Amino acid sequence: MQFFFPQAHEEIDWSQGNEFLDKELQQVVRDALLGRRLADKLVKVYRIGGEESWILAHIEVQSQEESDFAERMFVYNYRIFDLYKRSVASLAVLGDERVNWRPNQFGYELFGF
Repeated sequence: MQFFFPQAHEEIDWSQGNEFLDKELQQVVRDALLGRRLADKLVKVYRIGGEESWILAHIEVQSQEESDFAERMFVYNYRIFDLYKRSVASLAVLGDERVNWRPNQFGYELFGF
């Protein structure tokens, strides 16, 4: 965490410990047709100041560009929010070699909105 996401690492109170929420993540993705997600983790942590926060650690070893990656991250995030009413930080580690492919958002437009 400290190596890949130093800002997030600094904002977490590591003395409070953490809790892996594997059952909660399974409930969110069990009906989703998102493929195998063996490395994904949902973790409850406490921020400096005492606020409880959840982190979706989505470990993606990517050998090539994937057009729906940002959308899949979005789907996980909104499903967790919808079910648990928790803000979620979605973190991804990409292992591909394409320096120009770094998805950082998902959105769409319809009727100018």
